[in-house]
Amino acid sequence: MAERAALEELVRLQGERVRGLKQQKASAEQIEEEVAKLLKLKAQLGPDEGKQKFVLKTPKETLTGKYGEDSKLIYDLKDQGGELLSLRYDLTVPFARYLAMNKLTNIKRYHIAKVYRRDNPAMTRGRYREFYQCDFDIAGQFDPMIPDAECLKIMCEILSSLQIGDFLVKVNDRRILDGMFAICGVPDSKFRTICSSVDKLDKVSWEEVKNEMVGEKGLAPEVADRIGDYVQQHGGVSLVEQLLQDPELSQNKQALEGLGDLKLLFEYLILLGIADKISFDLSLARGLDYYTGVIYEAVLLQSPAQAGEEPLGVGSVAAGGRYDGLVGMFDPKGRKVPCVGLSIGVERIFSIVEQRLEALEEKVRTTETQVLVASAQKKLLEERLKLVSELWDAGIKAELLYKKNPKLLNQLQYCEEAGIPLVAIIGEQELKDGVIKLRSVASREEVDIRREDLVEEIKRRTSEPLCTC
Repeated sequence: MAERAALEELVRLQGERVRGLKQQKASAEQIEEEVAKLLKLKAQLGPDEGKQKFVLKTPKETLTGKYGEDSKLIYDLKDQGGELLSLRYDLTVPFARYLAMNKLTNIKRYHIAKVYRRDNPAMTRGRYREFYQCDFDIAGQFDPMIPDAECLKIMCEILSSLQIGDFLVKVNDRRILDGMFAICGVPDSKFRTICSSVDKLDKVSWEEVKNEMVGEKGLAPEVADRIGDYVQQHGGVSLVEQLLQDPELSQNKQALEGLGDLKLLFEYLILLGIADKISFDLSLARGLDYYTGVIYEAVLLQSPAQAGEEPLGVGSVAAGGRYDGLVGMFDPKGRKVPCVGLSIGVERIFSIVEQRLEALEEKVRTTETQVLVASAQKKLLEERLKLVSELWDAGIKAELLYKKNPKLLNQLQYCEEAGIPLVAIIGEQELKDGVIKLRSVASREEVDIRREDLVEEIKRRTSEPLCTC
């Protein structure tokens, strides 16, 4: 061991000599000579020299101080050596850690993976202890609010394409909240815990939130009342402009910056055609500690009971925001990388879709297959393979059962169960006549189509809106 230590010291000194010569811009011959000596010393150490052996883990030091009061929902574990570790709470903190470890300063990505919460599960509401999230993030130094607007556009596109009902995206800014807390008289040390209380306003009444602030968190009643005057307001860009004129809020530097960015954001959202889906809501707080700027949350809406009433929220399905300081927490030199992103609650959405389909007594379509190639008699596997190949080459999503001689009834039943809308049936008579029998699974209507016209007919039919089978 002593010999190896001495050899490692020689390697270190020789490495410093090489670096010194490079800084001094010594001759190439001299540098090359010293590099050769360095490589010779390293070779004596063996192949493992200089390679740090480590096991990737997610230590609680990594996760604490990022989630505020939600930290109590982190799953803490211990490995065999007693080291305290944790299951990941979300995909954002690991992403920030990855950026810092790999010195990345510019990236756009999406990630679908499991996360874990030590929470009380509620299956009917899509709340689990182990569940999937789908995250989208943009990291890099860009002009204000352009990537933020893109994230909101993506969130609206996803929720619209899923056809899970009307939704509203609430938007706020942590700087506005902090400025509001400051002018209302909240002590600096209570900002985050009061923020967590405000974030409950989508679930409980203002009176309950106020009681928590005063009774449990020691806030003065008059301070809570001042907060209530602000957090019960919501609207559009007109509310942003109104608050920019607020004699107290407009004097707070943080709040003024947040309001200015929100006004710019609404300008971009109008251009992107989604401003009608966005609401500036001062009660939105997002309890996670790592958010630094714009925050947002999408909720599904029920139809109002009567015309003119506000729609009622039935739960959050997506959320996100800006977290410009998180990467710097993991970087040894504290280098910051501005980031903004969103997270889609996959299980939450699946739960809603399943409940709605069950209420409508509809089946979930489990495949994108547009047509099943079937046969009416035995010994037609070769013809089925030929036809399915033609359809694949034409870009049509087709399949066939993996049996030589399947019964026609079984093939039709498979289409009904899987939600495949069309069946292309080959029979001996159809082969003689040069046609394919095209059957609509929903209506059970059949029509003979000339084989050369089949692709065009399938594309025409599948381009029309189809009911969920």
